Amino acid sequence: MGSTSEFGRRDLIKRAAAIGLIAVPSMSVLSACASGGDSGDSNQVDKGEKSATNPLAINEGAPLDVVIFDGGFGQQYAKDAEAEYAKAFPGSKVSHSATQKIQSTLQPRFNGGTPPDLIDNSGAEQMDMGTLVGKKQLTDLNALLDAPSVDDPKKKVRDTLRPGVVEMGQFDGQETWILYYAYTVYGVWYSKTNLRKLDAQYPETWDEMLAVCEKAKKKGIAGWTYAGKHPYYLPFSLYPFIAKIGGKEVLDKIDNLEPNAWKDPAVKSAFEAYYELYKKGYILKGTPGLTHIESQTAWNEGKALFLPNGSWVENESKKTTPKDFQMAVGAPSSLDKSDKMPFGTIWASGGEPFIVPKNAKNPRGGMELLRIMLSKKSSQNFIKQVSSLTSLNGGTEGLTLPPGLASSQEALTKAGQNVVNPRIQDWYVALQKEKIGVAAIGELMAGRATPDEAIAKIQRFADDTAKDASVKKYRHK
Repeated sequence: MGSTSEFGRRDLIKRAAAIGLIAVPSMSVLSACASGGDSGDSNQVDKGEKSATNPLAINEGAPLDVVIFDGGFGQQYAKDAEAEYAKAFPGSKVSHSATQKIQSTLQPRFNGGTPPDLIDNSGAEQMDMGTLVGKKQLTDLNALLDAPSVDDPKKKVRDTLRPGVVEMGQFDGQETWILYYAYTVYGVWYSKTNLRKLDAQYPETWDEMLAVCEKAKKKGIAGWTYAGKHPYYLPFSLYPFIAKIGGKEVLDKIDNLEPNAWKDPAVKSAFEAYYELYKKGYILKGTPGLTHIESQTAWNEGKALFLPNGSWVENESKKTTPKDFQMAVGAPSSLDKSDKMPFGTIWASGGEPFIVPKNAKNPRGGMELLRIMLSKKSSQNFIKQVSSLTSLNGGTEGLTLPPGLASSQEALTKAGQNVVNPRIQDWYVALQKEKIGVAAIGELMAGRATPDEAIAKIQRFADDTAKDASVKKYRHK
């Protein structure tokens, strides 16, 4: 999940919104237009003339309507890309708006059959992607992916993207419904400076992690903090930890909602290790009551050493980050020698999901703006502004990367093929955030549930979702 929340990521989904989208589709943002899933063309502007400079044949005089999530990545990067669009098509008027309330802002427009042409569907009120796809509310973006790239017309857009980005936008077929613009590295974030003050290095084993936390505790410093009010941040390091212990197939079974997937020994081992942080007093006091911003600030202030988060944290916390902080990301520590995957295994994937609604008036224009955003110029502009990679493969040539982003690059290089990408967070948003995150993992880390109790609760949640006929199901191929 560039949100004040990504995945899309980033703040707690409001219960009412989650229930409205998942449990009661007839009352959701999608319901009023669901029956017209294949009839979106009637409201569309006329097609333009295809050319080398207009490969998607957009109507060069048609207006373009864009809505951006105004979170951790801000909105300036989108405005800059829109300016490039307006320069290329001077007859088109671009309407730009930004909000942190995507679902409630856009619900009337979806219900009225007048959604925007391009949406950055992120944040606390992110519309559920699985439901959008299931209700046939999105435009297939394969036309964009098969169009020539801005920088090299001999290359298709899809051939310029990082591995896995296209697949993330697919659900149960070859159609691509979502374009994840940012590329996020998740893990355990820390300050090299603060570790150096303790004469310590990033712990590559769990025993070393506990030893560093104990050393910090004796100095009055907590080992860990996290977004206690939004504990679905904890999986950013916990899920790759599970994969490291038991193998990627454990996460695949969890994503597939397979029976007893959460009862895998690797899950129990990971939960018990994290619970040990609580039992030994290594969690910053008051963490369960902290927002993501408050936990990041406490971490910046040196009150805690480690913070599970995504690579957007460098930009989001820059106002409180000391100049000599030397922010870095670490992969999950090894539990023991029996781990199935090597140290360096990390979670990295596309983030900041962009969608073109099926009933948009100018869907070709929405895709053209995405094509511009995936140029090297726009990509580097995004990197410089928000300290995050984009889904464009490369694009960092000539740039001086800030510490956190440079560390993310190094982590990806070290991981090699050992990169995992749990899909539960975009296939089943309410299950992941509200139920697994808040009602189970949050309770575990606050000491209000044991590992066995948390696992049993999560398995029930997963089983209930698997049995719920109103929730469209997805599986790894």
